[in-house]
Amino acid sequence: MTDPVRELDSDPMVVLSDVRDEPLSVDEVLKAVQHPRCGGIALFVGVVREHDHGADVSALDYTAHPSVVDTLSRVCADVAGRHEVARVAAVHRVGHLEIGDVAVVAAVSAPHRGQAFDACRDLIDTLKGTVPIWKHQLFTDGTDEWVGLP
Repeated sequence: MTDPVRELDSDPMVVLSDVRDEPLSVDEVLKAVQHPRCGGIALFVGVVREHDHGADVSALDYTAHPSVVDTLSRVCADVAGRHEVARVAAVHRVGHLEIGDVAVVAAVSAPHRGQAFDACRDLIDTLKGTVPIWKHQLFTDGTDEWVGLP
């Protein structure tokens, strides 16, 4: 029996990888990973929440290293290589974000749901751990905190 994903050699596995200073579209990322041979799409949407470690957050700013797009593309390709997936996409926001704004969208399509879930979790975990994006949290009490600095 042939592997339906490995028959996709002519299709790119990383179909969207970007960092933007404008609002992100969940629909764009979802549409990018759709493939007729895939029955599972796993999607992660990260949003700005109003608290962190017991402190009330008012807003945050994301800053990125100039190499961020290349690094994100490599992460997507590495994750695609570790899993039986058809398409991988990830987009991260930079700049000022308010509570409820979408900060990151990651998606993976695979022949089956388990493969998609596993790969999507790997994608977001690897992205958060290796892509040079730093979060500056602004708290309601006037204090602030940098997260993810090297």
